[in-house]
Amino acid sequence: MARQPVVAGRAEQLLGTAVVATAPVAGGEICTAVKLRLSSGRTAFLKTLSPAPPRFFAGEAAGLRWLAEATPSGGVATAEVLAVDTDCLILEWVEAGRPSAEAAGAFGRALAATHAHGADRFGAEEDGYVGRLPLPNRPLPTWAEFHAERRVAPYLKVLRDKGIVAAEDAALIERAAARGAEIVPEEPPARLHGDLWNGNVLWGTGDRVVVVDPAAYGGHREVDLAMLALFGLPQLPQVMAAYQEAAPLADGWEERLGFHQLFPLLVHACLFGGQYGARAARVAQRYL
Repeated sequence: MARQPVVAGRAEQLLGTAVVATAPVAGGEICTAVKLRLSSGRTAFLKTLSPAPPRFFAGEAAGLRWLAEATPSGGVATAEVLAVDTDCLILEWVEAGRPSAEAAGAFGRALAATHAHGADRFGAEEDGYVGRLPLPNRPLPTWAEFHAERRVAPYLKVLRDKGIVAAEDAALIERAAARGAEIVPEEPPARLHGDLWNGNVLWGTGDRVVVVDPAAYGGHREVDLAMLALFGLPQLPQVMAAYQEAAPLADGWEERLGFHQLFPLLVHACLFGGQYGARAARVAQRYL
């Protein structure tokens, strides 16, 4: 590891400790990421974006801390927030391990515990971000209303306005979302990660699993599971089995996964193109 003086200096301002080496980290689509070696011997992870949208990093840090409230009760481990400012976030470094069956089982049980820690509303106190897109979180009384109005409608509007999704596909998705109360059993708000795809689940050493980069809010617990299933996760069957054992889901949950995947598919359509919008329409057709 060499030392980038500008990056190291910014980290030193926030951490109050010397940075002896830095190294770029590949893989980020939005932020620039750097590994830091500190004079204390600790290793940290710095992500930066300039200019960043308002509260971009503050919201992420708040989400990690909110999820971490469940960790002492057996909830999922989150990357510790070491420092945050308008242009960057510094987290603990999670050394990569392997996705063992034992780690997967522990992760499934821990995710159930995080969800069970609950939330006081469907939504959150403040809006956030999913990827680089705004994420509306203003609360609504029921999950069906929140899902339709805060998770489907905003992104469907963007896709319609830009002509990214066909009108007939948009109509299918809208009709399916409107049937949420008929499709999804009522449950109290769960404490959700909110963007729980494979890239935000870190398999650490010693069978430790750590989550990062949340879009946290109070919602239906099947949402996090649907996200894991949509983009794939190592040892997913073990994760799901352990979750079911710890906190059984209502009958028919596997058939409902697609319904909960409408939101991430629409987000991906906004970010990466219309093929995801067409895929969302095909999924929506199942629920009509």
